[in-house]
Amino acid sequence: MGAENNESLDLLSVFLTGIPGLEAQHGWLSIPFFIMYMVAIVGNSLIMAAVQADSALHEPMYLFLSMLAISEVGVSVSTLPTVMGILWLDAYRINFDGCLAQMFFIHTFSGMESGVLLAMSYDRFVAIYNPLRYTAILTLPRIIFMGMGITLKSIALMGPLPILLKQLPYCHINVLSHSYCLHSDLIQLPCADTRLNSILGLAIVLATFGLDSLLIVVSYGLILYTVMGIASGEGRRKALNTCVSHICAVLIYYVPMIGVSVMHRVAKHASPVVHTLMSSIYLFVPPVLNPIIYSVKTRPIQQGIASLFSCKKGLI
Repeated sequence: MGAENNESLDLLSVFLTGIPGLEAQHGWLSIPFFIMYMVAIVGNSLIMAAVQADSALHEPMYLFLSMLAISEVGVSVSTLPTVMGILWLDAYRINFDGCLAQMFFIHTFSGMESGVLLAMSYDRFVAIYNPLRYTAILTLPRIIFMGMGITLKSIALMGPLPILLKQLPYCHINVLSHSYCLHSDLIQLPCADTRLNSILGLAIVLATFGLDSLLIVVSYGLILYTVMGIASGEGRRKALNTCVSHICAVLIYYVPMIGVSVMHRVAKHASPVVHTLMSSIYLFVPPVLNPIIYSVKTRPIQQGIASLFSCKKGLI
């Protein structure tokens, strides 16, 4: 039975879905999607390059920001081949192993993004609660250790998902509801009991996004408590202003995620275009907006990116 199942999986293909009802407009729709991908990849790459090149940006806040940029580039690169393949080439078919690999990378980088946002909220708490010991607490080895912990945690949690899906039998046409592979889609395909997969998926969501979001709320509760203890109004304003970019990043990440979850539960019969749009916002918008927000709101990042271009101009 196991050999037969493996043989069938070798031949199995998964069919992705574009934007329902707008198939004739895929050529035009590819333009905004391509622009979003370029903004996300180039914008986040510039932030990483600026942090690496400018020693003034080798501070905890900017090192965490470069980690966020890495995870967002990872999410964008994971979805780009199938999304643009559908819009440009009508390539709806994907090998099952390729689909599992894409699912793993999408969820792994997404989990890393959530973990980095939590680390950044801790960074803001330490900076406001104990500014004199900020760099002594968040040393480079500790930041590297936190980054490795976030990465290994995400890999360890998401690793079992494709392994368990690989063991199940698939005996009908396998059509997904998105232009990329997600675990919530793939567990609908097997003609076998998938309760273990569903329970594991729920446990992973609670252990990553649920726990991370809860701890972020706790961090900001402590930040507000600390800020209220600052005597001057100007001091309170300055302290809160250092959190604005991170608050925007958290909202941009978690609000669409909550919206997708709500849509799947209370609006199951809504137009497929609505579900596709919500899922696209969840995956595509944070990598596009975050580098713009941090570039606009954070002067050292502006200067670091400007210095990259001035150095290149000098070389020319």
